[in-house]
Amino acid sequence: MGAYFVRRSLLMLLTLFGISVLIFVMLRLVPGNVTDIIFDSAGFVNEKQKKSIERELGLDKPIVVQYVNWIGGLAKGDLGYAYVSEKPAIDEILPRIPVTVKLATLTLIFSVLFGVPLGVISAVRQNTTLDYVLRVISLSGLSLPSFWLGLLILMAFVHWTGWIPIYKSTPDAFWKEIALLAIPAAAVGFRSSALIMRLTRSSMLEVLRQDYIRTARAKGASDTVVNYEHGLRNAMLPVVTIVGVEAAFLIGGLIVTETVFNIPGVARFLVEAIRWRDYPIVQNLVMLIAVVVVVVNFVVDLTYVALDPRIKYES
Repeated sequence: MGAYFVRRSLLMLLTLFGISVLIFVMLRLVPGNVTDIIFDSAGFVNEKQKKSIERELGLDKPIVVQYVNWIGGLAKGDLGYAYVSEKPAIDEILPRIPVTVKLATLTLIFSVLFGVPLGVISAVRQNTTLDYVLRVISLSGLSLPSFWLGLLILMAFVHWTGWIPIYKSTPDAFWKEIALLAIPAAAVGFRSSALIMRLTRSSMLEVLRQDYIRTARAKGASDTVVNYEHGLRNAMLPVVTIVGVEAAFLIGGLIVTETVFNIPGVARFLVEAIRWRDYPIVQNLVMLIAVVVVVVNFVVDLTYVALDPRIKYES
């Protein structure tokens, strides 16, 4: 187990290094920078002043020096200054992280709590009316875009209650904020729960046809023991994979949802920063998302070993 952990840790660090280089280089391959945007919006170009601003922002230095300065700052917890707001980047980013984390966590909880049990029920009741109904619901969830479903929810709230459930300001109470975030979480989680449900159903059906399941039934084991202790545990590997993928996706994939519901989260702020070429904000936010994705995949790998110890000997 120790050797497996070390190998995966080294691979994770190597992956993060490669991602950091890719993020830094690709961001600077885009023509123009923040000074071009600022001067274009002002309607005039003063080359001397423009060079002075680029020098103050460090944009006149070689790209290698800029990268080393960025990584060195990350190692010390210094994320630099936001070019547009002229505030420390960490002060701009930190307040938005908890909002996105809460929304992503609620969405994932909603997806798992509905997707896994309904997938098991659909597999156990294969080809019954209930199975057909659940399959239609899951197909609907996969077919409906989350932003369109979010707009429908907003219209329904306005029509029936006269209230728009959008994030005008941070609620003063934790539970009020959770209740407000539960609405967009359900809109996004409907698609994720449908995906998890279909994968759980397929995996369960494959497991329930195995010989050891028939042996357990022949020994007189109850349906609950067969379905959940023998069946579900062995069907969880692909489910864990998709849950990990969805968890990683949700941190950076909530752009449209945060925009529709006016949620001041990381994803929405990232789009604004890209539009302004605010390098410190974009670099750090994309790196944050990359770290979340890599760490989640690392946790999924370790979960594999806990569910199926054979994996560490095959890797």
